Amino acid sequence: MALMSLFFSKYLFVLAALLPIINPPGLVPIFISMTARNSKQQRAFLARRIAMYCFLLLLGSMYVGSFVLEFFGVSLPVVQLSGGLLISLAAWRMLNDNPAESNQPSSEPVRQENRDELKQRAFYPLTFPLTVGPGSISVSITVGASMTVTGKPMVKYMLVPMASLAAVLSLAVLVYMCYRHADKLLGYLGQTGSVVFLRLSAFILMCLGVQIMWEGVEQLFSELIQSNASLLHR
Repeated sequence: MALMSLFFSKYLFVLAALLPIINPPGLVPIFISMTARNSKQQRAFLARRIAMYCFLLLLGSMYVGSFVLEFFGVSLPVVQLSGGLLISLAAWRMLNDNPAESNQPSSEPVRQENRDELKQRAFYPLTFPLTVGPGSISVSITVGASMTVTGKPMVKYMLVPMASLAAVLSLAVLVYMCYRHADKLLGYLGQTGSVVFLRLSAFILMCLGVQIMWEGVEQLFSELIQSNASLLHR
């Protein structure tokens, strides 16, 4: 019972930390806007790929992200600043993209893309930075660092990693379900409501990008002030 309780507590800890940041239902209008010229079959393929990339990216960030950043000498504030800039640019393109204004079939031909092109677009920009952005990556790295458990090797090397894997897998499945049925979820709003919701979502996404950039700049300035203060006290 104690092991099961620890498993579910770690599972809920990882899920509660990542779910509000990624927010798959809130990303549905953004996914619709970014795939407005794709067919239903292409959207289904993109949904599967995005869910798989989301799972791998979050799990990799959780366990090896801090080592990778340390190896290249990149700090989390720099990741936040760069990722926030990418999100803001993507949101700006969405706000000025006329073909994405309607969720109804348009007179323009369906975008013809082979699987390699779809795989590339599924990772960038649909998985990173739109679904798994710098905020969720930084949280994943922080969660991975805080998941260290002292005790029996079975708990440290088996139970806790399995709980983390189960939580990330559940989140990836939720991403897939939301993207796979994006048309139905957004269809309840109607055509006018969809256009308004898409534009508002793009604006909110831009605000989030600016907020992430600001947090990165704020932390960089804080580190700079602390380093200057330590030099003055010497």
